[in-house]
Order: sequence, then C-alpha cells, then structure tokens
Amino acid sequence: MQSNPQGVLNSEPASGSHAKFPIESVRAAFPAVTRTPGFIFFDNAAGAQVPQIVLDAVNHHLIECNVQRGGRYAKSLEVDATILRARQSVADLVNARDASEIAFGMNATSFIRLVSLAIGQTLGKRNEIVVTDMDHEANVATWLALERNGARILWWKMRDDGSLHVDDLIPLVSSTTRLVACTLASNAIGSIVDVAAAAKVAHTAGAEIFLDAVHYGPHGLIDVQAFDCDYLVCSGYKIFAPHMGFLWGRRELLQTLPTFREDFIPDEPPGKIEAGTFIYENVAGMDATVRYLETLGRTMGGNDQSGKPKSTRDALQLAFTAIRTYEEFLSLEMLRELNECGAVVYGMANKERLGERVPTLCFNLPNIAPARVTEELAKKNFGVRDGHMYSPRLMRRLGLAPASGAVRASLVHYNTVEEVRRFGNALAEISGD
Repeated sequence: MQSNPQGVLNSEPASGSHAKFPIESVRAAFPAVTRTPGFIFFDNAAGAQVPQIVLDAVNHHLIECNVQRGGRYAKSLEVDATILRARQSVADLVNARDASEIAFGMNATSFIRLVSLAIGQTLGKRNEIVVTDMDHEANVATWLALERNGARILWWKMRDDGSLHVDDLIPLVSSTTRLVACTLASNAIGSIVDVAAAAKVAHTAGAEIFLDAVHYGPHGLIDVQAFDCDYLVCSGYKIFAPHMGFLWGRRELLQTLPTFREDFIPDEPPGKIEAGTFIYENVAGMDATVRYLETLGRTMGGNDQSGKPKSTRDALQLAFTAIRTYEEFLSLEMLRELNECGAVVYGMANKERLGERVPTLCFNLPNIAPARVTEELAKKNFGVRDGHMYSPRLMRRLGLAPASGAVRASLVHYNTVEEVRRFGNALAEISGD
C-alpha cells in the first residue's frame, strides 16, 4: 500500500502546456493568497480559498438584498433571480439536463443523509448497498445506518495500488443491489475512480449509483451525463465558493424520492429537497464561482474568435482541461520532493498514472509522528493536515492507526511549483532535525 515515487524522478509531463497556465493572474484573483504573504495554503481539501468575484457576490447580497425570497418587492425578487441564476450555473457546472435537478443546502453530508433516509424507506427486495473503503466517512456511515432498515452492506475494496478497480465491483452487484455509493476522487490519497464504468455495472443489474464529487470538484470537470450517475453531491467551499452544498439527481428519481417537506411545498424538485431556508448569500457566491471558472476558461480559449468557447459549459471544459494539466505538473513536483526527503507516499505515485489522481498527497516521514510534522510545518507557514482525513477505514486499509493517520498536502490550481519546492526544503529540515 506504500508507494515510492521513483518512477517520477527526472521526468517531465508529456506536454509542456502547464507552462501556459496563467498562474499569476489566477493568484491575483484570490485575495487570501496575496494578503498573507509567506503563508502557503496546502490544506485545500479541507476548504479552498475564494476569488474576489465570490466575495463581491456575497457582499452584494448581504448589503443590497438580504431579505427572504418569495416577496413581491424588488429586493425579494432579486433574491429569486439570484437563486434561479445560481441553479442554472451549477447545472452548467455538472452538465445537468435541467436546472430543476439542482438542489441547494448546507453541505454534501446532509444531502447524502437525505437521500439515504429516502432510499431506506424504499429498499424492498433490492436491499443491498455497495460502499467502499476508500471513501470519506460521510459516504459510508450514512449508508451503514440503513442496516437497521434491513439493508445489507457489501464492500468494494481498494487494491494495493491505491485504486478502486471496477473488476472488483462486478461480483458484488446483482439483482438485489439497490445502490452503489462511491467517490469520484479520494479526499485522502487523491485517487480518481472510473465512475462511468462503475455506473455501467450498476445499471446493468438495475441498480443506481450515488457519487460523492466533493474532492474531485476543484480538480476536474463534473459531467453527470458522461458519468451516467443517478445522484451526485458536492460542497461549494471545496470548490472556491462559500460554505454550502448542492445535490444533483435525475429528475425522475427526485420526483419519486420520499422526502420531508412542509405542506405548502409542492412535491416536485428542487423544492421538495430543500427543507427550510438555505444560505442565499452563499448560493450567490457559488454562482460567482462558476463565473470565475468560466472566465478562466474563456481566457484559456485565446484571442482567436474561432477558438473561443461558445457556451458556459464549453468555457468550463477549457478551464478544467487547463487545471488538470497544470495540477498534474504540481503532482509530479510534489512526488519528486517527497521522494527526496524519503517520505512514504500512500496511493498512486507512478508518473505514468498522474492522470488518475489529483494533487492530494498523503504521506509520512520515517520515524516522525504525523502531528509533529504538521506542527513543524505550521511554524514554517505551511497549512497542512494530519490524522485520518475523515477516512478512518482507508487509514486501516493502509496499515495506519486512524488516531495518528498520516500527513496530507492538498494542492489546487492557485498553488505554485515554487511553493512545492519550499515545502520540500521544509520537509528536508524536519527530517534532519
């Protein structure tokens, strides 16, 4: 389960297009990155920073229209318009068929629980649920709780290469399978899952698939149609927005989902999914996040009019293509630095498979407790994290005690190779202490 990144030494990514990534303008868009010179944000998996356009949207809402929706006066109508616009923006972000398939709320965990409670009422003869030992606990414990409703839990287990292999899912799925729940990318070790292949396996047996896109969201293009999934959740604060979450579901499934709702709420999505009042200013911020990503994509489209993206979705695709290429380069550099200081890396560390991970690296330094590593890094102005990363089952699978776990450095597209090299120097100093 431990990987040594020897295979990435003295190697460059196949394409040099990472050099075209507009890192200076990207960093300038994030006030926190420039307001705290010397501090390095390497704990982005716990929550990313937000661009100025998002701060402006939140401030505008709180100053200009901090009122309840549904009124007949202008400020209330503006809230209605903001929510409608944000719903369409998020629909574009995930490639939903219709904006009514998007529901807003507090976070991904609350939506996973909402769907699990509903599915627990409709198990019948299809009472088997497949979960993984690589997921965030939010996408495990919520389904385990259905055992009291008669659910039978089966485990899709990660292999020693740090990946979930669809071949291992096939024998777990049958005519009694109700749902497969899995992540798009591990929040601890960064491995990406072939969810389209998993969906095919589930659907062939007449089952559904539920995806946790929280960790994948800042790194890659979400496409619910290409993934062929049935439900998907994400948290805005992981993808450059304020604290909020959203759920996408196939409209026909959301229509039949038994949910709590007040009598005056129609039994139709998205209203039937959105119990109570969510945080409107943060939804406005989520809308602005999509506009930030769209702008980045249009920038990457160049000056040639024929090459410019024609739609928001086209622009988002360009943005995430650029982000993925740039972040693969960051992953390569991180693996080099970790190798130099003798770190044990958990998960995928082969340069030939960088496209199968995001720049989230879980590691330990020999004979040094993870907590001590992060404490020493904090003194050197690095924000990193230690522990089980809300994935205690994965830690046990890696042979680690969940109480101590490992060190996690999680990068996004506003991080730089210079920061990575400073990180390597800091680790070398800690290793030599």
